[in-house]
Amino acid sequence: MVKRKISITECANTVTECLEKGVFLTTKAGDKINSMVIGWGHIGRIWERPVFITYVRDSRYTYEMLKQNPEFTVNVPINGFDQNAFSICGTQSGRDMDKIAEAGLTPVEPEVITVPGIREFPLTLECRVLYKEVQDASKLPEDILKRFYSDQTSDHTAFYGEIVAAYIIE
Repeated sequence: MVKRKISITECANTVTECLEKGVFLTTKAGDKINSMVIGWGHIGRIWERPVFITYVRDSRYTYEMLKQNPEFTVNVPINGFDQNAFSICGTQSGRDMDKIAEAGLTPVEPEVITVPGIREFPLTLECRVLYKEVQDASKLPEDILKRFYSDQTSDHTAFYGEIVAAYIIE
């Protein structure tokens, strides 16, 4: 297996396009690895550093894992979508099951951080959290509140992850 290094500029459009269907956010705390499907995120630059910003509700198991280990990988399915993996990682909680094993996903040793990539979703961004901020949903327009927060009791936290490695697993 080879990891072909890529530039952030080279992959930004692909990451942004794939977010519409969903990409995987993977975390690790202790020996436990968890992946969830995300559709909200940004790739760009801030503080003269390349970053990926993701949004996670404090009720999610992923949030707990990020508190324990402030690192994550973004795993982009550039070779097609595995419906089974999307279903498991998008609807189940890692508190209740080993989603990686259940979805048949293969962790790949990271280059810089402690969180692995996922072989089946080869475009990988390794990120280390620089900053986090709770998003105050009460300040959002009414239409967004109704659509995204009407049945939720928790806000999202924005995690600004510095991209410390970017590659495609081949």
